[in-house]
Amino acid sequence: MESFSRKEHWENIYNTKKLNEVSWFQPTPEISLEFIKECKLKFSDTIIDVGGGDSFLADNLIDLGFKDITVLDISESAIRRAEKRLGIRAEKVNWIVADAALFMPERKYDFWHDRAAFHFLTEENDIANYLDAIQKGIKTSGFLLIGTFSEQGPKKCSGLEIRQYSEASLSALLQPYFEKIKCLSVDHKTPFDTIQNFIFCLFRRK
Repeated sequence: MESFSRKEHWENIYNTKKLNEVSWFQPTPEISLEFIKECKLKFSDTIIDVGGGDSFLADNLIDLGFKDITVLDISESAIRRAEKRLGIRAEKVNWIVADAALFMPERKYDFWHDRAAFHFLTEENDIANYLDAIQKGIKTSGFLLIGTFSEQGPKKCSGLEIRQYSEASLSALLQPYFEKIKCLSVDHKTPFDTIQNFIFCLFRRK
């Protein structure tokens, strides 16, 4: 899928569906917050949420006291929705409208978070671009948390084909620049009472 049509697809999703009408909706991103707590980050550390859309991770990070939060999403509509929900607190977040497959970070981050964005990249060149971005955009000894559909998870999401991963296949992709800390298999219950199996893996930049 070309970049322009991919953006059009996601703008349509966020313009036609409410917050709790998408499968990835979480009132509280508990797994992500547990991993962040384990990393013992300082409140001044830089955090980016790639594909964050209008998720509640930014809200929770603000509540916890983090001062340097960035949210990136391909959909401007998703980001505007998040800004509206946060109100004046939206000023505490750096917002970036960009395609994760094309994003080249202009700074380095202490913690790179990606829940359910990476598995939408199915073309080899998009995957290669993303891997290049994370190895350039994460500080030495910085953390990478990726949550993707597992081999027991869905094969499609939001009308798009996805790429499934296992702990082994995800680790192999990242091995040149990252060391694996831990992985978890997680069952996510959607708003439609279905179960999606994810693999969450935490890595540290070598």
